[in-house]
Amino acid sequence: MPAPPPRLLRTGRAAVSNTPSRYLKHAIDTTFQQEDPEADEAPRVRVATRLHREDARSIISVNSSPDVPFEQSINPYRGCEHGCIYCFARPTHARLGLSAGLDFETEIFWKPDAARLLREAFDRRTYRPRTLQLGANTDPYQPVERRLGLTRSVLEVCLEYRHPVSVLTKGSLIERDAELLAELSRHRLARVAFSLTTLDDTLKRTLEPRAASPRGRLRAMRLLAQAGVPVSVMVAPVIPRITDHELEDILGAAREAGARRAGWILLRLPLEVETLMQEWLDTHRPSSREAVFSVLRSIHGGRSYDSRFHHRQHGGGEYASLLRQRFSLAAKRFGYRMDEPEDLDLTSFRRPIAARQFELL
Repeated sequence: MPAPPPRLLRTGRAAVSNTPSRYLKHAIDTTFQQEDPEADEAPRVRVATRLHREDARSIISVNSSPDVPFEQSINPYRGCEHGCIYCFARPTHARLGLSAGLDFETEIFWKPDAARLLREAFDRRTYRPRTLQLGANTDPYQPVERRLGLTRSVLEVCLEYRHPVSVLTKGSLIERDAELLAELSRHRLARVAFSLTTLDDTLKRTLEPRAASPRGRLRAMRLLAQAGVPVSVMVAPVIPRITDHELEDILGAAREAGARRAGWILLRLPLEVETLMQEWLDTHRPSSREAVFSVLRSIHGGRSYDSRFHHRQHGGGEYASLLRQRFSLAAKRFGYRMDEPEDLDLTSFRRPIAARQFELL
């Protein structure tokens, strides 16, 4: 039997452990254990967020995965204070020598030169414009963005160069940039997708503790849609036996808020995320753990996760087939557009006059 998970809960944090990076040969597990494991209530402590400046040499990442609908992305932050326990990006923190658990939520790296690096990339003669995805790995509107403004600076550069950008977020802070996104959309240069996992506020507080509330995301969705920004919803992730029953309700609420298109993604458990999800279930939904993993094993041929392209997003088997049918029927019922989204405009890309003059020198 595996050791029981730690019982010391952190206020506003989802992870209940901080297992060291898998890349470290020697490390100390900084997980705090409760002194009395028989106590009815787990004690709670506050863990502060720590910011780390990252002096990056480049800012655009190129994607070659055949089941991901973008070729390039930008992540102004590494780590995410939203703290969604299921986040597939958590294992990337291990490459920094940090934990995919609590560290991912509290040790946040920010790239102060994001806007400058993006301008430099756009100014290269060899640069070919392709839609830039913001929020592919960590949320561009996580709480620290309110203070640092990196995402806004990236959007400003995109508008300056007339470069198309697609945003994915769980943050209502995007309302701050509604006017900027509306101007981009006026030139057919922007679209926004909101990830919505649950409409249950109580569940949200432990599952994705520092993301915007479901109500806040729907409000932001409505504001952007009314401003002329193309908005879509991703029901993601769908967690068997935890959130799957909400699929139709989420689609209905998002459509009412102005979403035009919709998609869904099944819970993914790469590397450390599987253990973190097990610990979360043991802590918050102990009676559901076996049911959740039983469904996942039926989806992935006996394993908890299968990372194969074109399988990892939606899985296979009877359960996945039923989800596809439910999604399709609900999307049609609520009037979502089922055709492919209109491409953003790649032809209006321009380099400001100062940059073109520099090229002639």
